[in-house]
Amino acid sequence: QVQLVESGGGLVQAGGSLRLSCAASGIFSVTFMGWYRQPPGKQRELVAHIISSGITNYADSVKGRFTISRDNAKNTLYLQMNSLKPEDTAVYYCNAVGKYYNGGYSRTFNGWGSGTQVTVSS
Repeated sequence: QVQLVESGGGLVQAGGSLRLSCAASGIFSVTFMGWYRQPPGKQRELVAHIISSGITNYADSVKGRFTISRDNAKNTLYLQMNSLKPEDTAVYYCNAVGKYYNGGYSRTFNGWGSGTQVTVSS
């Protein structure tokens, strides 16, 4: 069974920092991991992603403030968020694409964690 478990969200004042973690289990040969967020009343949007080669990509709104990284040994994804703004308030979700075993066969996984709330006060 594949699990993606996010942690690290919370309430922070504008200008502050948070570090989100996403622990992945039951998955291997991960080719893509990303952070998405869904602000209140809005659609889910990509924040940042990292592929197996280590190449990263960021939304324009977070460039220079957020840093995505991955610890392959721990199968854990991180998002360091600095200089937080009230508009960063959202539920943050982890997404991963890779393989998992089911019934003795390798299958493709593309799924989500349950999310962690980030609230930035002005």
